[in-house]
Amino acid sequence: MDQKFYDLIESNPVIAAVKDMDGLNACCAREEIKVVFILFGDICNIGTIVSQIKQADKVAMVHVDLITGLSGKEVAVDFIKNNTLADGIISTKPALIKRGRELSLYTTLRVFVLDSMAFENIEHQMAVARPDIIEILPGLMPKVIRRVCRLVRVPVIAGGLISDKEDVMAALSAGAISVSTTNPKVWLM
Repeated sequence: MDQKFYDLIESNPVIAAVKDMDGLNACCAREEIKVVFILFGDICNIGTIVSQIKQADKVAMVHVDLITGLSGKEVAVDFIKNNTLADGIISTKPALIKRGRELSLYTTLRVFVLDSMAFENIEHQMAVARPDIIEILPGLMPKVIRRVCRLVRVPVIAGGLISDKEDVMAALSAGAISVSTTNPKVWLM
């Protein structure tokens, strides 16, 4: 993984995840927010959304699975690379993460740990995708975060349902390098 990216994530324990224009505007107005996970948009406006984040001097990570009009195929990553200024991608699909790495984008594999089968599948997904970072959801499971941190050799982000300082501290204490949240109140902690 790129050391600069790792250092940026580590030094910013709360990542702003934005799901609409209000969230985008709010996070761009906050100097202390350095990394933004983009969880909305379509093929017509994703370039503009990313540009706004870049103009605010922040790292822009596009969740390609959530961009309307993009397919679940590797060409979606090519589209992001060729048509936006995005620094990286987020996806639940190992093939898209692998393609992102081939294109020198920062990569975050998002994994929903809902049961033991999902947990057991993490090693396989990691071997295929080789992401820079893994994000596990929901982020309110310190025991699971701890287990994933021991299992994988990349930094772990906890995301989903993070709503207060106690949630942030529990995830970080369990070994997560940072948390991602759409909650603007948590961004400011």
